[in-house]
Amino acid sequence: MHSRSPALHNYFFTQYRLAGTYVPLAIPPERLEPALRALAPLGFSGCNLTIPHKERALTIVDEVDDAARRIGAISCVVVRADGSLGGTNNDIHGFTRNILQHQPGWRADAGPAVVIGAGGGARAVVYSLVDRGAREIRLVNRTRERAATLARQFGSSVTPLDWNERHRALDGAAMLVNTTSQGMSGQPPLDLSLDALPTNALVVDIVYIPLETPLLSTARRRGNPTVDGLGMLLHQACIAWRLWFGLDPEVTPALRAAIEATLPRYAGSGIGDPGSGKNLEPSNPERGIPNPGQ
Repeated sequence: MHSRSPALHNYFFTQYRLAGTYVPLAIPPERLEPALRALAPLGFSGCNLTIPHKERALTIVDEVDDAARRIGAISCVVVRADGSLGGTNNDIHGFTRNILQHQPGWRADAGPAVVIGAGGGARAVVYSLVDRGAREIRLVNRTRERAATLARQFGSSVTPLDWNERHRALDGAAMLVNTTSQGMSGQPPLDLSLDALPTNALVVDIVYIPLETPLLSTARRRGNPTVDGLGMLLHQACIAWRLWFGLDPEVTPALRAAIEATLPRYAGSGIGDPGSGKNLEPSNPERGIPNPGQ
């Protein structure tokens, strides 16, 4: 299993001395609704969701916040005091908080942003960029129609581009974000030449296994500032804890070091299987640990 979420959330359980645990569960799509409805009676405080469940969960939970509904995907479910389920998407804020922690002076409106991919990760990234004032987002995807659908949803600042335009799209860009799985351990590297990208452009990869993907390695060698995907995971987990338990853990150097120690640092280092069976990851404190909202 390539997910580091259990190690991350169980770090918080230890930190706060809570009698609980965070466990991964492989839930087939056809069993998602009964699995989510079982959270409250089984004493869970909530769970995280990954593909392929993020979109389907929208139709199952009792309430979805505006941001998650606009994105069309839920990444976090909260079990409320009355047993009802709330859905939100913490990837939005995890993405921006990660960048700002590493690049405090970053501004989404500093220049054109190029986003590679049009899946769930891309939707959260585009939402974040638009929300923070990005004026031009060049959205590149292998299937142009999927990019066009996303662009129509987020407005005129987002321009869909054909895959064969990906290299030229980097010309004059202030930021490049890879939201695909390309470059993840076990996957081929992202097929993208950085020749047209200005050397002062920020390069972000939401992949975190390995910590430095081929894209980030190439960008770093040519002098571009880079941000890896681990911080996005760490920050969205902190947001989840506030929703589940009313606690505010921080992304500290000690936390990052603890999770980094479990990761391959460079592409091709040989561990990490993207074919994980992890779909639903619930947080399950024992009786007596407060549910969110109590």
